[in-house]
Amino acid sequence: MNSLPSIAVSGMQAAQSALRVSSHNVANLNTPGFRRQELSQRALEGGGVTTQLQRAEKEGAALETDLIAQLQAKNAFLANLAVFRTADKLAGTLLDERV
Repeated sequence: MNSLPSIAVSGMQAAQSALRVSSHNVANLNTPGFRRQELSQRALEGGGVTTQLQRAEKEGAALETDLIAQLQAKNAFLANLAVFRTADKLAGTLLDERV
């Protein structure tokens, strides 16, 4: 089992990747022949998440999808950051108690 901070960091990295992909899609909205990028996430055994990037099968934009993905990525990042900070405080408290 991975440690709680490393699980939270993998979640923050996945959220950052999702934000990067959706931003790339929005930036290329009007590019002729552009095929959107799509990010899939998969839970890792023992905790954490991994991502995989692929291109959409069809050409064209999906602005609503990409804007929602940006909001979801922001919220996922903030949630994982809160877990990371809580684990850090907990570790600090445990170490302070031992001394």
